[in-house]
Amino acid sequence: MISNLNVSRRKRIIYMMFASFVILFLLIIRIGFIQFVQGAWLSDMAYNQQSLDRVINPKRGTIYDATGKNVLAVSATVETVTINPINIPEEKKEKVAKAFSDIFELDYEKTLKKVKKKSSIETIAKKIDKEKTDKLRLWMKENNITVGINIDEDTKRYYPNNDLGSHFIGFCGSDNQGLDGIEAKYENILKGSKGRIIRVTDAKGGEIGKEGEDYIAATDGKDLVLSLDMTIQSICEKYLKEACIDNVCTDGGNIVAMNPKTGDILAMATYPNYNLNSPYEVTDEQIKANWNTLTATERNNHLQAMWRNKAIADTYEPGSTFKTITSSASLQEGITTTDKEGEFCCTGSIEIAGVRIKCWRHYRPHGSESLRQALMNSCNPVFIGLGQKVGVEKYYGYLKKFGFLDKTGIELPGEAKGIFLNQNKVGPVELATISFGQRFEVTPLQMVTAVSTIANKGVRMKPRVVKKIIDSKTGEIEELAPQEVERVIDEKTANDVLSMMESVVAEGTRKKCTGKRI
Repeated sequence: MISNLNVSRRKRIIYMMFASFVILFLLIIRIGFIQFVQGAWLSDMAYNQQSLDRVINPKRGTIYDATGKNVLAVSATVETVTINPINIPEEKKEKVAKAFSDIFELDYEKTLKKVKKKSSIETIAKKIDKEKTDKLRLWMKENNITVGINIDEDTKRYYPNNDLGSHFIGFCGSDNQGLDGIEAKYENILKGSKGRIIRVTDAKGGEIGKEGEDYIAATDGKDLVLSLDMTIQSICEKYLKEACIDNVCTDGGNIVAMNPKTGDILAMATYPNYNLNSPYEVTDEQIKANWNTLTATERNNHLQAMWRNKAIADTYEPGSTFKTITSSASLQEGITTTDKEGEFCCTGSIEIAGVRIKCWRHYRPHGSESLRQALMNSCNPVFIGLGQKVGVEKYYGYLKKFGFLDKTGIELPGEAKGIFLNQNKVGPVELATISFGQRFEVTPLQMVTAVSTIANKGVRMKPRVVKKIIDSKTGEIEELAPQEVERVIDEKTANDVLSMMESVVAEGTRKKCTGKRI
């Protein structure tokens, strides 16, 4: 009997020990799961529960024109209102929501939902003028509310000149992030770095006080001095608008002014433009009238078209202006000279590979001409013949050197490049049409860069849009030097082409466009 009792007791002890080991093993697994699998998540949960973290937005860098004096974009001081719902007494939540909706003109029901949330922080109103936040401060004082409502300094982008240089400068979104133009391309330099206010809370989520607050200051963005000259830009925009209206240019137009020696873009005007302070407001009256009937996709397409910088993103057929490129290649290769009398003869047309191509004045041929006279007369057959003598391979070599086969590398978003046939698909007829500027497309920026290369004694410069970067805090200045790309033609060739270009506007086909000699 005693023996059976001892055996039973030992079995119970063994079972208890086994059960204890199983429970201990499961606890070890659970602890390991919490530590290694859920550890990071639980740590974040604890941090969020025990702290109130608010962001301080930096002041975005100021953008100046080429003089360094005229402000093109600046950040004005505004304020942002946030709340800590858990710190607002339950009996005051409706009253607080009513005050917010009255002062900031917000929907009461939506605001009340935010006030009643169980979250640590909610945004009530962004980028509010101090006049309105002062009303909130007064209301808080009158109603003895000292915790749960935060009023922090913020910044708002402002463009003093409204639509001046809109496609070049670009604009910012509601979060102060650059969305287009210089604002987008130089985002990392202009934006600065955000600061933070971190407050440690007690077990119930209440604020401990100033001793539990950690303040990390924001670092303001750096300033930019652009190549754009405000005076030149204003003049270009004025006369571009007049020309587009007078000539009923339904697709608008653009002007690019470049300093040939440095590559500086002195002006880049596109018409129609838009107001940088209200970039989502369409300027086309017909579209504006039908705005509410458009789909979201249609609205977005219209906005994208309005913001599009046509000077760098759109291509066009350059026509006779491209004869300067054919002239440059021909002179550089020693195929012709500028003033050899009777070197060419225009009979009104020329036959290439069985295809007859007419001169624009085929009804009254130009007859005997020198190269200068051919350029003055804009005589197609002469330049077709020159293109054939240069040949496809060499001609395409000059296209590449002048920058037509690649992007210019301008520091602006959305740049396109020229549209040409692949070199191996260019036959005699295709080369003929290219030689006088037809059946291919380039961007306005590419064309002005190529012409500036001739004006710069044959040296191509990379287009420059920013001259200086200035640290507003230290005053340190970083100069962005002009960048030489390559020599395309020699100085003598460049001077010869410039001389002929002057003859075109002084005595040739472009004289009627200027009204005077230059």
